[in-house]
Amino acid sequence: MRGEQTQKLREALEEDIASGRLRPGRRLDEVSLAERFGVSRTPVRETLIQLAASGLVEIRPRRGAFVVLLGPRELMESFELMAEVEASCARLAAQRMGPSDRAALHEAHGACRAAVGAGDEAAYYAANARFHGAIYAGTGNRMLCAEAQRLQRSLQPYRRLQLRVPRRMEASFAEHEGVLEALVAGDGATAAERLRAHVVVQGERFMALLAVLQDETDAVAQAGYQAG
Repeated sequence: MRGEQTQKLREALEEDIASGRLRPGRRLDEVSLAERFGVSRTPVRETLIQLAASGLVEIRPRRGAFVVLLGPRELMESFELMAEVEASCARLAAQRMGPSDRAALHEAHGACRAAVGAGDEAAYYAANARFHGAIYAGTGNRMLCAEAQRLQRSLQPYRRLQLRVPRRMEASFAEHEGVLEALVAGDGATAAERLRAHVVVQGERFMALLAVLQDETDAVAQAGYQAG
């Protein structure tokens, strides 16, 4: 039960941080958060520790937890790093995936297809994480898998917000199709190239993501102004 509370708290705070509702430098008060979500301070404390591990929160000794938010340059560089790590995962997975790994990948891809058909952004976000996770596991390299998972956690809020870019969910699924095809064929070079292009954000796509972030921030600011 507490684990479920912590997961819901983490997802809510990730969304608040990435959207600008919780701004950089903002102190996250455990008592206020516990009251807001109707829980004890224990799951709040656990959530803040998880967010600190993913790089979204900084816990300062004797001062508390504070929001960290990547600027445009750091965001671009983080996606570039994530793209290179995932490309390496795809290259190895194409050669090493076993039957159970392939089954997990196909199951996640099917869940992505169902979410696109239903227009369910939240379901797609979860299935998308499983799709990428199946590739990490398929590398057979525990160190690389752990690093990919760490980076994925740090970029989760931004990857979720990308799905608000018009038609991004459909485009993401189409890109998955290409990655899956290359992986099943055992073509590591093509799988790596396609997954790199899928993850990295450049040009118009990066600007669209920044626009979504700005829209979220402006909406929150306007709501605060009207409430005042």
